[in-house]
Amino acid sequence: MRRWKWVSAVSLLALAGCRPGRPLVDFAAKDNTARGTIGGILQGPGGGEPIPGRHVYAIEIRTGARFSAVTNVTGGFSIEVPPGKYRLEVELREGEAVVRNPGTIDINRSDLDSNIKVEVGASP
Repeated sequence: MRRWKWVSAVSLLALAGCRPGRPLVDFAAKDNTARGTIGGILQGPGGGEPIPGRHVYAIEIRTGARFSAVTNVTGGFSIEVPPGKYRLEVELREGEAVVRNPGTIDINRSDLDSNIKVEVGASP
């Protein structure tokens, strides 16, 4: 019985050492910053039709860092960002302009700003 315990312990150590490509314990530095989310809807003027398949960019005002998402079939978008102050830019097509924009968006740790409406219409 004693020999069996010794063999089992050696087998476990051998198996633990045979994990290809990944260490057993990862001590690498990780980004522990709590992130926030900017979410909303891209739609036509006056709360019109949703606009799917467009890129929406959240640009951090101080650093210029860019984060993006593509609107879904309902015009919805959700962008995960670190804390900061942001402005939104939208991918426009020829003859279009943003007619309603939320201005500066202030995101704190774990904030969720999900009621943003951006409206796109014909350029003047």
